[in-house]
Amino acid sequence: MPYVADRVQETTATTGTGAVTLAGAVTNYRTFASAFGSASLKVTYLLVSGALWEVGEGVFNGTTGLTRDLIRSSSNSGNAITLAGTSNVYCTATAETVSHANVGWQVAQFNGLAMP
Repeated sequence: MPYVADRVQETTATTGTGAVTLAGAVTNYRTFASAFGSASLKVTYLLVSGALWEVGEGVFNGTTGLTRDLIRSSSNSGNAITLAGTSNVYCTATAETVSHANVGWQVAQFNGLAMP
């Protein structure tokens, strides 16, 4: 399961459809490194470049790199968007991640486990 963290948003000047180099936190937000430390971890992300957007999973390398391994949805028919100029990178839960969490809760209830 990918990692997520609150209030993580960075900019990037990366162009194209490849891995992203993170360029620092947006004011009042945290960097991926401050949220996850120096470990290499699978995370979920949202990329926004102008009117284009992409939600997916990738690996944060513990410093400033983020791969774009699995595109879950995008404004480009589910494919990677082409980044241009300054774009924003957020750490966010994907719809699939949230749905899986709900399935776990439903299974636990079905099996008679008490839920808070």
